[in-house]
Amino acid sequence: MKLGLNLGYWGAGNDAANLELAKEADRLGFSVVWAAEAYGSDAPTVLAWVAAQTERIDVGSAIFQIPARTPAMAAMTAATLDTLSGGRFRMGLGVSGPQVSEGWHGVRFDKPLARTREYVEIVKKALTREKLRFEGEHYTLPLPDGPGKALQLTVHPVREQIPIYLAAVGPKNLELTGEIADGWLAIFFSPEFSGESLASVRAGREKAGKTMEGFDVVPTVPLVVGEDWKACADPVRAYTALYVGGMGSRKQNFYNNLMVRMGFPAQAEEIQEKYLSRDYAGAMAAIPLEFLDATALLGSKERIADRMKALAAAGVTTLSVSPMLQDLEQGIAGLRTAAEALDLAGVGS
Repeated sequence: MKLGLNLGYWGAGNDAANLELAKEADRLGFSVVWAAEAYGSDAPTVLAWVAAQTERIDVGSAIFQIPARTPAMAAMTAATLDTLSGGRFRMGLGVSGPQVSEGWHGVRFDKPLARTREYVEIVKKALTREKLRFEGEHYTLPLPDGPGKALQLTVHPVREQIPIYLAAVGPKNLELTGEIADGWLAIFFSPEFSGESLASVRAGREKAGKTMEGFDVVPTVPLVVGEDWKACADPVRAYTALYVGGMGSRKQNFYNNLMVRMGFPAQAEEIQEKYLSRDYAGAMAAIPLEFLDATALLGSKERIADRMKALAAAGVTTLSVSPMLQDLEQGIAGLRTAAEALDLAGVGS
């Protein structure tokens, strides 16, 4: 199992600290640093900036939003970042959610699985630098009734194949991820509840005639180091409440549905009800300590090492940590503790 760093969303006032965290992760031998986008900063600009100031660590999008750019534009961005970084780019893609897709990008959130399948196929085709032709339900290239012609990518990526990851939560999307992607970007991953999700991924791999060999399972896991693991859980509450309670509507929240499938239906309902009623403190308080402990790295180096053993045994191949404390000194200390815990666990690669 390798280590990664997830910087999350840029532009929250912690930019300089995040850059220093990326540099420290590079020095510590972390495998990859990820950046996200929602409706603030875009991921490609951040990744280019980080890549320019690091040496060995890969840079990855977690995620590029599919409704935000055409598949050809995504391929252009991937090829450019791979070239600028010297072959260090990993492309994470995701459909986002209906609120962002329709409210921010003006793109209907319909048939996300079929749209993702076509999108990835076009990206892969474009990156081979063959002339781009595609006929699908959602995309047609070139358009048949105009002056457009089939074009090929003019940029040569460093690598023949840029790895593609999908952010997936639901069973059908997980199966699609296993079938068409090189890796899975997971959230709220728990060794105790991961069997169902990984079974869906495995089914997709088998559908494509592949095994799990070489497939990268990459959960992002909050990290808080301290002697009292229960106290360490408190800084994770706002993050969890945002996703389970506020990332979506009452009718459609993928993260809330995941918490239900993980065995916390009543708590998931309470968190969402309080969050959408703007009772944020109540929503955070309603998160079970058991759920936080299952989905985060909390406590001492030794305790974190034990959880790393469980994560590796569950099938995680790249463990991306996300320091919850925004203080730079604490963040760097957290990354160093994570590296030491991996050595202590004896599951590093």
